[in-house]
Amino acid sequence: MCGRYASSRRPEDLAGVFEIEKWEPEETLEPDYNVAPTKEVYAVLDRPLKDADSPRPVRQLRRLRWGLVPSWAKTPEGGARMINARAETVHEKPAFRRAFAARRCILPADGYYEWVTGRQERELEVEGKKKRPRKQPYFVLPADGSVFAMAGLYEFWRDRTLPDDHPRAWWATCSVITTEAERTPLAAAPAEGPHSLAEIHPRMPLMLTPDRWDAWLDPSRTDPDDLRELLAPPPAGLMRAYPVPTAVSNVRNNGPELLKELEAPEEGTLF
Repeated sequence: MCGRYASSRRPEDLAGVFEIEKWEPEETLEPDYNVAPTKEVYAVLDRPLKDADSPRPVRQLRRLRWGLVPSWAKTPEGGARMINARAETVHEKPAFRRAFAARRCILPADGYYEWVTGRQERELEVEGKKKRPRKQPYFVLPADGSVFAMAGLYEFWRDRTLPDDHPRAWWATCSVITTEAERTPLAAAPAEGPHSLAEIHPRMPLMLTPDRWDAWLDPSRTDPDDLRELLAPPPAGLMRAYPVPTAVSNVRNNGPELLKELEAPEEGTLF
């Protein structure tokens, strides 16, 4: 799954990477090293500009709220639970299938966090000596330091309790597509700790390599069978993972120090 990630790149940097044609300076987000559900995040999408003379899709950098609210939902409360969509079923689930066919996006990130229960902690839990095992957070990112382009979906929801001109009348929300985690060795496995993404968590965000960006964002591609081919996992060996301070476990903590690479898991959380 993907429940927390880091996003620190500035809009002008993302504009160059993704060939963005349109973004509003007033929508700039501050670097966020602890992105959690319901926060606003950057999304890259191809969509005609509002009130434009041409229907041509324009590549935009937009701010969306993480946690998809289906257009047919009566209330937005369920959005916080729809932060992930499974690649295996996204084409058929009522909450995601319309967005999958017509509203796909890329959610740029530095990488994502996942938590591992250490071996010693698991043993204590099995013995009944510890009810809440301490978990070691890991940061997973492209080994070459490039932008982690997560496949995503976006949706619009209209709050009928508000007038049309109210700033909260429309909600723009998104979800991260996840897939089965890689079982092949990490590009740079730590000496102590997991040696594959599957040893960290059975799921991972679906990473889109640059050769798939245009096809994924193209709103004219609507055939589910055609689109499902784009959900294939990326080539193995592109990712690395390393332990980071447990401070990231508290969503109130936010700063580049959360990405500090530890030489080994913190005491009491050895893998």
